[in-house]
Amino acid sequence: MTEFSIVELRKLHDVACNVARIAGNYLREDQLRRRKVALTTREKLNSVDLVTAADEGVEKIIKDSILKEYPDHAFIGEESYSAGQEKRFLLKDGPTWIVDPIDGTVNMVHMFPMTAISIGFCLESIPTVGVVFAPFLGGQGTLYSAIRHPEGGAWLSEFGPDGPSTPLPLTSPPPPLPADAPKGCLFFGEYGKDRRDSPQSNLTKKAANFVNMATEIGGRGGKGGMVHGIRSLGSSTMDMVYVASGQGDIMFEAGCWEWDVCAGIAILLQTGGIVVDSNPPTDLKDSDPIPMANLGGRRYLAIRACSEDVNGRSPRAQQEALVREVWKRTERLDYQRPV
Repeated sequence: MTEFSIVELRKLHDVACNVARIAGNYLREDQLRRRKVALTTREKLNSVDLVTAADEGVEKIIKDSILKEYPDHAFIGEESYSAGQEKRFLLKDGPTWIVDPIDGTVNMVHMFPMTAISIGFCLESIPTVGVVFAPFLGGQGTLYSAIRHPEGGAWLSEFGPDGPSTPLPLTSPPPPLPADAPKGCLFFGEYGKDRRDSPQSNLTKKAANFVNMATEIGGRGGKGGMVHGIRSLGSSTMDMVYVASGQGDIMFEAGCWEWDVCAGIAILLQTGGIVVDSNPPTDLKDSDPIPMANLGGRRYLAIRACSEDVNGRSPRAQQEALVREVWKRTERLDYQRPV
């Protein structure tokens, strides 16, 4: 087993933050150039699955910088992975960086600021350090980061990677979950890139799930969740960090990949949140503890951190109860990858 001390993890964290700053500056300059030169895009899966020269440029900056500092570490990046035909889960137990150079490429194409650079670091296949930089949010960008360790922490800097930081979650201690959750929760989810039109498509099921969560209690055959609102930001990375910060309660996502969520999961878990499979395990009993999501499973249900409620329920008990309530109101989604 590979072990890293808190000193080593802090260095990893600082390296990732610095690389995110450099990559973010590249993106900001690229957006300024767009005022004079049109942006060129290519389609991957379809017209909502885009890649730009900036995606590839940012990944090269990040990969070269990290491997210069840590040449013996493995690296998995979205653009280099997508360029090949191999869709298996490639993560091994050794030190591995998992990177999405631009999560929210469609947003960037439309100059919508919900675009993030996601840099995750795994040990023993577990997200351990997470850095998410949104270069177009705030005057100097907004940085979310975490080190998963008893002496670590999770932080938000709204003035770029070099600015002062605020501990996450933003409210301390975090409030209990709403007593009738999901009623009263803020729910994040994405439509995804699978746009096939059929009664059993993932798109059709996702749309039904969103309606279920929004409908009044008792509606939709008892599936109505009456959430406060549904937010679709166009970036699962940003969805995850908003839940980690306590600015949202639930993230329900499927169809994304490990580079979309690795850094965000590290941040969420360090704050006290949980992430499980958005499909309920078929053999799970009501009394069984709910296992953590498989990083490569492509389905994720995240619940924010919380404190003990007025009835004495522990944070974990509240979170698992909410997970089961979400499962009751959502249809199973089918996203596969080779084994």
